[in-house]
Amino acid sequence: MTDTAAYLDDRPTKPAILNGLRCRCPKCGEGKLFDRFLHVADNCPNCGEELHHHRADDGPAYLTILIVAHIIGFAIHIMWVVWRPEPMVMATVLSLGAIALSLALLPPMKGLMVGIQWSRRMHGFNKAA
Repeated sequence: MTDTAAYLDDRPTKPAILNGLRCRCPKCGEGKLFDRFLHVADNCPNCGEELHHHRADDGPAYLTILIVAHIIGFAIHIMWVVWRPEPMVMATVLSLGAIALSLALLPPMKGLMVGIQWSRRMHGFNKAA
């Protein structure tokens, strides 16, 4: 194994992603990743890992839109074929569903992005452990 491979393998990607999806620190999996709704804590309250380096930017929003649009698209089809609700009822229900799904998915998607960045040592996470 080369030095570069050893350097990258000390931060496995899969556990970091799973911890990020659970909104937990990508390093220890115990500390909370967020100190407010979508504000990443500067440091992990459990292990002290610096998390302020992240650059999630618009990635979580794009992933959330992608997932929510697919779910709502299938829901439109199923609702129309099975129940045939009034158009305003359908629009209201699906709008509320899209808002709820978006608010529920944004933190895990941002955690996913932070976990990937931490495990791949991107954007300032490249300090030696």
